[in-house]
Amino acid sequence: MSGSERVAPKRLHVITWGCQMNVYDSRRMADVLAPLGYVPVAAADNADMVILNTCHIRDRAAEKVFSELGRLRLLKAARAASGGRMILAVAGCVAQAEGAEILARAPFVDIVLGPQTYHRLPEMVARAAAKGDVAGGDIGAGPGAIIETDFPPEQKFDFLPEASAPQGLSAFLTIQEGCDKFCSFCVVPYTRGAEMSRPAASVLAEARKLVGQGAREIVLLGQNVNAWHGAGVSTGAGAWQGAAPDRGSWGLGRLLRAMAEIPGVVRLRYTTSHPGDMDDDLIAAHSDLPMLMPFLHLPVQSGSDRVLTAMHRRHSASDYLRLVERLRAARPDLALSSDFIVGHPGETDADFADTLALVRAVGFAQAFSFKYSPRPGTPAAGAPGQVPEAEKDRRLHELQAVLREQQARFNAGCVGLTLPVLFTGAGRHPGQIVGRSPFLQPVHVTGSASLIGSEVPVHIAAAHTNSLAGTTLVGTAPAGTSPAATPIEERACA
Repeated sequence: MSGSERVAPKRLHVITWGCQMNVYDSRRMADVLAPLGYVPVAAADNADMVILNTCHIRDRAAEKVFSELGRLRLLKAARAASGGRMILAVAGCVAQAEGAEILARAPFVDIVLGPQTYHRLPEMVARAAAKGDVAGGDIGAGPGAIIETDFPPEQKFDFLPEASAPQGLSAFLTIQEGCDKFCSFCVVPYTRGAEMSRPAASVLAEARKLVGQGAREIVLLGQNVNAWHGAGVSTGAGAWQGAAPDRGSWGLGRLLRAMAEIPGVVRLRYTTSHPGDMDDDLIAAHSDLPMLMPFLHLPVQSGSDRVLTAMHRRHSASDYLRLVERLRAARPDLALSSDFIVGHPGETDADFADTLALVRAVGFAQAFSFKYSPRPGTPAAGAPGQVPEAEKDRRLHELQAVLREQQARFNAGCVGLTLPVLFTGAGRHPGQIVGRSPFLQPVHVTGSASLIGSEVPVHIAAAHTNSLAGTTLVGTAPAGTSPAATPIEERACA
């Protein structure tokens, strides 16, 4: 095709809410649409297609989507008035859970698709384009809307193209989706479906592709990432390149060991984990693999056995504490993060006191904490003993005060240490570069941009609320290398 015959690129704008898995999904949707000529752009103005990739975890998630749709309706109508067309799609977990409500309240939406169907986006876009806008673009969907929220029999990963756009120095890679735990408060089993694990060969091939595009850190993602059990591959150099699967499945520990053999990988992480899926081999990987970072997000939600039972968490507070002991025995410098929910139905003052006791017993480098908010269709939404909002507010304030104090103490404990920092980009101030410590803290230094892409020893000089500052102990280094210099501390900051 000559240059004069080429079709002009189409502009795609994706708005993403929620977790790292949604960030990954948004990038993969762009990959799926690239063969149709769609090119990502930074704003919805004049976009040919806008996708809202939604999250249903946080409170008022759906209302945020409808608020954004109200803004986009005006852009869509203006585009139609000027003779153009904007295809508007709502994807992700809100779409999965509330697809019919979206079309009832926002009939101008063209496509509603769940998180397990975006490999079918090219077909949906073609159908939407053929259908055309109704009423000059003000109502572009209505009875003829395209809605794909069933859980398809095929795995979407079998139909996705290779990732095309580089993610950068730190790259997300989804290896597991769905959840079989059915915690009382959680919508994930209903919006993401049953647990599914990608085969090891597929994961390793994508990891190699990401490294080839410049990634130095790979973050493995899953709703219950440590529940991953994918079809394995025969061992040995290059075994995942077309080799036949081995006889059994691998666990996450074995996958991490294979990932560590990929040339160019400097760091490995994984998130989010369930305490019940932390097996012996995975714990041993924290001891055996120096490139597996000593930072683990391990949600506990509550320190009360009574509340944990009501939540259907399948572990007790003492189970969690014993697991923490085993992990720290395997990796003494391991730092922990967690999730907490206060005010779950039936939670008493004594239950909340148990949560505070667990927090103080463990000591967290950081944590995420929330008030319980009901999700339609989940068991807890209609459970007796709903806690008043004022009491939830009080408990959350008290818990967060303890967690902030622990985070501040952990960060302060880093001062004076030498930590390896993977520099990922320029800082906010002239001459400043920023990276991440092994414990996921942002670290700012004054240094040469040539260090971006390198893991460099940094003497930590100051601790701030959410970051560290320090001085590099090397001059410059080629991108992607890890200069050998001052010995690095092999202990946690606390």
